[in-house]
Formats: sequence, C-alpha cells, structure tokens
Amino acid sequence: MVITVTLNAAVDKTYTVQNYTLDRVHRPSAEKSVAGGKGINVARVLHTLGRDVLATGFVGGYNGDIILSGLDQERIPHDFVRTGGESRICIAVVDPVNGTQTEVNENGPEISPEEVEALESKLQSLLGRASFLILSGSAPPGVPGDFYVRAIRRAKAAGVRVLLDSSGEHFRAGAEEVPDIIKPNVAELSAYVGSELLTVGEILNAAKELTKLGIGLVVISMGRSGALATDGRAAWQAAPPEIEFVSAVGSGDALVAAVIDALLRGESVSEALKAGTAAGAANAMVYGAGFCSAEAIASLEQAVRLVRLE
Repeated sequence: MVITVTLNAAVDKTYTVQNYTLDRVHRPSAEKSVAGGKGINVARVLHTLGRDVLATGFVGGYNGDIILSGLDQERIPHDFVRTGGESRICIAVVDPVNGTQTEVNENGPEISPEEVEALESKLQSLLGRASFLILSGSAPPGVPGDFYVRAIRRAKAAGVRVLLDSSGEHFRAGAEEVPDIIKPNVAELSAYVGSELLTVGEILNAAKELTKLGIGLVVISMGRSGALATDGRAAWQAAPPEIEFVSAVGSGDALVAAVIDALLRGESVSEALKAGTAAGAANAMVYGAGFCSAEAIASLEQAVRLVRLE
C-alpha cells in the first residue's frame, strides 16, 4: 500500500475565464470543484493506475466534509485526522485565451499540538501496511517544521520507502533526513540552493549535490520542459510531446504518482521518469488535479523524448 500525507488538504476550485483581467466581474465558462492538496492529487492518480493507496492528513470543518465526501465519491480510501479549524479553499483561474493561470491559496487551519500528535500516531499505525510513504505539500499553521523529519525517521524504522515533495523549511529539513526520493520543482530547488537555476546544467548540478547527502533519487519537475532525474551516477531528461494544454494544476503530483507506480513495477529510473513526464502532460490536458486517465498516460509515454545527460 502507498500512503499519501496531505497536511493542508483543500477544496480545489478551478475556474475557466476567457480574457481574465483585474478589476472586472467575470463569469467562468467552466468550473470544477474537487478534493485537493498535493497528497490527495497523488493518491487520485495512483488510484487511477490501480494502486492500493490510502490518503491521510488533516481535514476540518465544512470544507473538510466536502473533501471527505469527494474522496468517497471517487472511492479513494482515506483516514484523516479531524481538526478544530476549517480546511482551506484553493482557487485557480485559467485563461485559455492568454494562456495564463492565476492561483489564490488559503493558508489553512491552525493545527493544535494534540492534532499533530494524533496524526503522528496514525502514521505510526499505518506504516506497518505500507510499501511507500509520500509526503507532499505545504503545512498549515501550527505544524512544526520537523514534522516531515519525524515522519521520515518513522518510515525508515519501519522499512518503508519515502518520497518528499515539499518546499521551504519543510523541504530543507526533510531533505537533510535523507528520504529515498525527493521531487522539487525548479523554483523549490533554486530556493534550496540559494540561487536561481536557469539552465539544465545548473539544475542537474544542484540535483547531484542532493544525491551526495545519500538521497537515492532526485526528480526535478520543469513544467513544459518536462523533468530531470538523477541517482548520482547517471542522469536523464524527459521532454513531453506537444499537447492541447488546459491547466498545469496538479501536474507535478501526477508525475510523482506515475514515477512511484513505475518503480513499484520494477521499472528503471529512466522508464519511471518517462512515465512521470507522460502523467504530468496528461494531467495538463484536463481540468482538475489528477484527473488524467491511465490510457492517456500510456499513450503519451510512447511520445516522451528521453535523453541521457552527461
């Protein structure tokens, strides 16, 4: 079983607005509202790919009810800790005319020490059934900066592999605890190293530095340019085929899910990178994070261009 942790679950709302501009009243031509948050998005794609998956984390209030109801409707297994606060709403406005995407994400509820302890206890009990633990996304107020550190330690003690996909303090602290895999995007990796990474060479060098910590695999998502992966010995870049772009929301999460699925099938790092890049592209062709189909991923994978880097 794969466990995904979403500390800051959300009701994700995506609006399609033609010629979106500021200081105007707009009426969307399309809208979609789903259970969201990075770990939930990963769980959705893993579920689509046929994996045994369980989503956990924090949910609270009326929005928390919407999140859990949405997961039930999608038949995605879940076991969340209820909080006293209200889960957040995240809004994405996609303008297909100008090719823009504007996001407004709430911070999330204040989490109490007792609620943090409850989730840590839940994770401890779940790890005995897990093959992979995926720690994704930001943390709401009140969650200590070493939460992912402690989760990685527990997973290692239980013999469970860990993937970390976060940012800022949580990414830095978690990376230094040496998870099996990390998946930052270019902006997150740039923030980690303290300088803007502009070229593939710069990105690769920064990724290789992370493998020197002992991290087994570093995967960097690069938006429309695809993704890069290195295990410290070899490196690959995968470029997606041309697609009819709709929305990038959740494409990095789809990449994570497909990489994990491929590795669990025993595929090589390069093949896992191809699968992940295809999943990211398939996700960008639909509204709503993680709603790409297994068929679309398989079809696009055949057209992904894979290059081994020196």
